[in-house]
Amino acid sequence: MKIDGACYCGEIAFEADVNPDSAFICHCTDCQVTSGTAFRTIVPAAAETFRVVSGVPKTYVKTAESGNRRVLAFCATCGTHVWACDEGADPGRISIRAGTVRQRERFAPRRQIWCRSAQPWLADVGSLPGVEGQP
Repeated sequence: MKIDGACYCGEIAFEADVNPDSAFICHCTDCQVTSGTAFRTIVPAAAETFRVVSGVPKTYVKTAESGNRRVLAFCATCGTHVWACDEGADPGRISIRAGTVRQRERFAPRRQIWCRSAQPWLADVGSLPGVEGQP
């Protein structure tokens, strides 16, 4: 499936080919901190299908708990974290942040990783009262 997306302000835009059944949730503490919330939803893409259409992202290299060095790409203007990949000439897979994908409603997560770091209250979220917009 062909997707496209952008950061919040639109400065960084991208496109890629992805499998709509490949989305997953990551509960690692790095994703919690860099997303500013309890988990991150990721849509992976093969690096050869990923293309930056506009803008030049700011990057930050983080050594993960696994020891992998990950390049985090974000917009220097609005701060949106757009994707991550392994450091080096051949990143292999691009981990696109699902919230930046225009077709994000098509990506229901199919699995979860780093569940040992998941916030214990997540199981109760579905039972919380809600409203359609900001009260």
